Amino acid sequence: MPDEIVIVAKQAFEMASYEDLPLKAGEVRGRTLYTLVSQGTELGWANGDAFPIRPGYAAVFRVDEVAGDVVGLRPGELRFAMGAHRATQTHLARHTLPLPADLDPGTATLARLMGVSMTTLMTTMARPGDRVVITGAGPVGFLAAHLFNISGYRVTVVDPDERRRAQLARSGLSDCRERMPLGQDAFAGRVALVVDCSGHENAILDGCRLVRRLGEVVMVGVPWRKWTDASAHDLMNAVFFNLATLRSGWEWEIPLHAQGFQWEELLAGYNNAPHSVFGGFSLALDWLAEGRIPLDGLIRLVVPNNPSSLYSDIAAKRIEEPFIVLDWTRLEGEE
Repeated sequence: MPDEIVIVAKQAFEMASYEDLPLKAGEVRGRTLYTLVSQGTELGWANGDAFPIRPGYAAVFRVDEVAGDVVGLRPGELRFAMGAHRATQTHLARHTLPLPADLDPGTATLARLMGVSMTTLMTTMARPGDRVVITGAGPVGFLAAHLFNISGYRVTVVDPDERRRAQLARSGLSDCRERMPLGQDAFAGRVALVVDCSGHENAILDGCRLVRRLGEVVMVGVPWRKWTDASAHDLMNAVFFNLATLRSGWEWEIPLHAQGFQWEELLAGYNNAPHSVFGGFSLALDWLAEGRIPLDGLIRLVVPNNPSSLYSDIAAKRIEEPFIVLDWTRLEGEE
């Protein structure tokens, strides 16, 4: 029987066997090649109260089975999906994407993390050429900085972690700072957008003080815990007097799939929605295939045979690379 990673209790990660059910209409199934660890999210789940949890964020798999009603998809294809850490993947075919021909399948899993801030890129009022400040240079922030850089924005990244700043600098983004550039003439009244990927309340407060009038501060990072004693009044003061727009960076603000205008669906929601989650994933896969984001030395491949040890290393920050990809092709018993 195939195996999967399961969070069985607080901070308790184990491997467990499962059984695949017969395919339903519209589904495809195949052996997993790689899955992506979303470090903060998965550790956050492990601090919850409801178990078991089957974690995972993204997967690339080779199609082995196709339901009879699925057209245009054949066994042997490599597909991207929002999949869990398990030896096989079963998904509705419409919720998968083909990999570009020259894209490494392990690298392809990063498209899922790129999608987190891709929603902000699709919805922001800032325009190419504007100044954008990214706070937090972890996996999501690293990719967000590159997304906005590729799209023609002038990007500054702020993170107190010297190692993270060095990784970004080596990837070609030179404007990496230890603290927010408050009071600096080059930034005063000139920042159109702050994208917080840290979940730290001081980053949000400073962002609201930094942006130009009617500028945006978007909260992409999850506030998993309280870091400071900053008051709500301080934040209100910065938003009110700077005319700042403070909003959530909820990635599901846009629909899963694009939809053109349809009269008969005016009341169905998301009508005439050209931007979508899977549209963002598709663009991310293309940019990864084109080598737009330098990733040499930044991906740690791990065989998923000892999840307890892996997540302990993640929690203790013993893994230097920002991206952790599980290699299911090397799991004992797999070909």
